[in-house]
Amino acid sequence: QVHVVESGGGLVQAGGSLRLSCTASDRTFRGYGVGWFRQAPGKERKFVAAISWNGDGIYYEDSMKGRFFISKDNAQNTVYLQMTSLKPEDTAVYYCAAAAVNKDYRYSYEYDYWGQGTQVTVSS
Repeated sequence: QVHVVESGGGLVQAGGSLRLSCTASDRTFRGYGVGWFRQAPGKERKFVAAISWNGDGIYYEDSMKGRFFISKDNAQNTVYLQMTSLKPEDTAVYYCAAAAVNKDYRYSYEYDYWGQGTQVTVSS
């Protein structure tokens, strides 16, 4: 069991930046890939970015490349999502999730553990 907790959401103006954090509160992420997804009101949950457990594999949804950056700090047991050049259409609840190794991290059904989400609102 992995208890996933997100933090760092908030309100930001268009063009601004925000960094989200994801931690496993009761164990490490060792052995798990970690992904970020987002869900806007009335829309499906969509893949944003993911990182393999050893950090060798990093994946982005195409429209996020160059604006969003995923990283991990094993010492802090934390995965970060740095979001830059934010747009109003980036407004959504952002979810962090953990999946066992050797999964296709782009797909939400591959993930076993999900956080409660953190709201990101980008004003125009």
